Amino acid sequence: MNDWTWEYEGYDPARERLRESLCTLGNGLFATRGAAPECAADDIHYPGTYAAGCYNRLTSTVAGSQVVSEDMVNLPNWLPLRFRILDPQGQGAWFTPDGEALDSHRQWLDLRAGILEREVRYTGPEGRALAVRQRRLVHMGDPHLAALRTEFTAGNWQGVLEVESALDGGVRNSGVERYRSLNSTHLTHVHTGTSGPETMWLRCRTSSSDIRVGMAARTTAPSGAETHSGEHRAVQRLRIPLSPGLTVTVDKTVALHTSRDRAISDPLGAAVDRVNAAPGFDVLLGTHRAAWRELWRRAELEVPGEPGRILRLHLFHVLQTLSPHTADLDAGVPARGLHGEAYRGHVFWDELFVLPYLNLHFPEVSRALLTYRHRRLGQACAAARESGRAGAMYPWQSGSDGREESPRLHLNPRSGHWLPDRSHLQHHVGSAVAYNVWRYCEATADIGFLHTKGAEMLLQIARFWSDSAEYDDGLGRYRIRGVLGPDEYHDAYPDAKKPGLDDNAYTNATAAWVLTRALDLMGTLPEPRRRELAERLGCDGRELSRWQEVSHKLYMPFHEGVISQFEGYGELAELDWEGYRSRYGDIRRLDRILEAEGDSVNRYQASKQADVLMLGYLFRPAELSDLFARLGYRLDDEVWRRTVDHYLLRTSHGSTLSGLVHGWVLARDRRSQAWQFVQEALRGDIADVQGGTTGEGIHLGAMAGTLDLVQRGLTGLHVRADALCLDPVPLTGLSQYGFVIRHRGHWDVRVRITPGQLRVEVPPSDRSPLEIGLPDRRVLVAPGEVCDLPLSE
Repeated sequence: MNDWTWEYEGYDPARERLRESLCTLGNGLFATRGAAPECAADDIHYPGTYAAGCYNRLTSTVAGSQVVSEDMVNLPNWLPLRFRILDPQGQGAWFTPDGEALDSHRQWLDLRAGILEREVRYTGPEGRALAVRQRRLVHMGDPHLAALRTEFTAGNWQGVLEVESALDGGVRNSGVERYRSLNSTHLTHVHTGTSGPETMWLRCRTSSSDIRVGMAARTTAPSGAETHSGEHRAVQRLRIPLSPGLTVTVDKTVALHTSRDRAISDPLGAAVDRVNAAPGFDVLLGTHRAAWRELWRRAELEVPGEPGRILRLHLFHVLQTLSPHTADLDAGVPARGLHGEAYRGHVFWDELFVLPYLNLHFPEVSRALLTYRHRRLGQACAAARESGRAGAMYPWQSGSDGREESPRLHLNPRSGHWLPDRSHLQHHVGSAVAYNVWRYCEATADIGFLHTKGAEMLLQIARFWSDSAEYDDGLGRYRIRGVLGPDEYHDAYPDAKKPGLDDNAYTNATAAWVLTRALDLMGTLPEPRRRELAERLGCDGRELSRWQEVSHKLYMPFHEGVISQFEGYGELAELDWEGYRSRYGDIRRLDRILEAEGDSVNRYQASKQADVLMLGYLFRPAELSDLFARLGYRLDDEVWRRTVDHYLLRTSHGSTLSGLVHGWVLARDRRSQAWQFVQEALRGDIADVQGGTTGEGIHLGAMAGTLDLVQRGLTGLHVRADALCLDPVPLTGLSQYGFVIRHRGHWDVRVRITPGQLRVEVPPSDRSPLEIGLPDRRVLVAPGEVCDLPLSE
């Protein structure tokens, strides 16, 4: 095991789903879980394959109600390759790691090359040993190709090995146990066939979205193949003579196309042509490695020790989900990557944690992900109109077309009860979209996007917040009622029949920020574009005056000298935290525990994850203070410190994002305490701290967020005017690190932090010198120069 390798020695069925998620291979277009090719989907194994943006909608009956849900579709399984030693009657048991024949099992993920390797030893009947080595790739250069090489070596015996290679279209979405009562058969019209002696194919389509899928596989081996097709499976069987010590190789090359791909009319024909034209495994391996080398150059990260190793794994999975190929797609940020079916593959607000990293490495990908939101602006405006409001109301969960995909019922596995799901009231997702637009344009100077698609989104989101705010004569302020904050535990007041909360502090503060930025934008737009937008949106001076007023007079609740999570929060009961920890141990999902007891978390000052403290993640201290000052409130260091202390004691961290945010917030003044949260954020998926959820898909926002913690959080990196500003903070466990960023035309700018020193290296180019801003000075670094700057402790 080294800094570029994740190795798993031995076979542990209980941890297999976790390994499959963490060993997923992908290229931004599609990804396949790291399941053993000889195993079908069951309670241990789940060989899922998912393509970005490929969704389908089904209707199910849940708790007596008709429920429509949209899922990212589990596509036909291209992995199947099983094998057995034939007896004299031409029979024999198929080998699997779950059988008694398994002697040893080892697999490792090569991050540098994007390859998953396995070495397995089986002992068959009469003590006949068989060694199997496999290498697998999902091609990063040609995003429609994948390949699997399997090498078989016989021990001290001679005989015939039968190998069966297949494409399986009989798959379902069954990777998440709590969804299994829902309809899950998304593929229909499955047909299989052959194209020549080595190539088999499968075609199908999704049942309601009518996405056509074409898949073809070419299997090559020392002996010929017998190919046939069944109702849902295309199969090639090979009978391979083995001799003692002789290694034979079977290569399986696969092509995948869907009707969502550009410049094709027939997905099946495209898949067959591509796989027949594909070179052999060795050539594919070489070009795949070259594509990964290019990615690692653009996303270079140097952090010593175990934290660096984990960060590299996180970066690997971010790049597999959102690679440069994503820039050509109509796809959002799936919260669980392309690694599993949790959250049904939906797009939440996780881009809030992902785009800040991508902006400084792959801005073309950030732009595409924001364009996904812009294409669904019309749907967001329609949702706002249906709710009786102006502007754009983006959905908490988005999928294919931008309608609200949040379920209206969810299952509490602890009690077995189906409960109302009110998460669609998290309208703060619109502020996240606006924030991402602004920060992207700030980081990249992409004025073209800001003045066109960006402006349209930002202004419509501002309209929504302005129209959502109601004036309260008694307070003399505007209020936003009936919403949910990021916390998610609280969805109503105790014993209230109506869902929603009033004046969630995070929602109100970010709404004020959006309105302020929209006003800034209207003041800087070129006059023709400003007039064009005003005419199209019907946005006159009176509306802008209201934005100005609301942005100064939104209500922010406080109690006992701290920011209240929402109005009335301070009146809730205190929870016996130690009592619940002693009774249950893990109380991350405190809401489920209390509901199973017949109680409700709505009664208590208890949060699932960072809510108010999210403000400290989005905004630097000076920005946050200025935002509150605009609203007429004083937020000094002491008020913020008391606020942080209050919520530190009352948060269960039922989300992988919570530890990340707390670590970010604490890094500036409580470094030892911050490191505890940073460690949990780093361990979130590799240790599966959420109790089995990583096996259903990685947590992409948390993974990208840890990268951004190093890139921006610890460095204080932000863009102001044309300067790259930094204010580094040494943190226990991460006192030295380095990375490469892309900044406004400067490619591969190297930043390295060591105790007491900042080094900036600007590569040679014809660009102007790069201005570096520190708290006490500014310097210019010309292309081709290296600048060492002392830092005050």
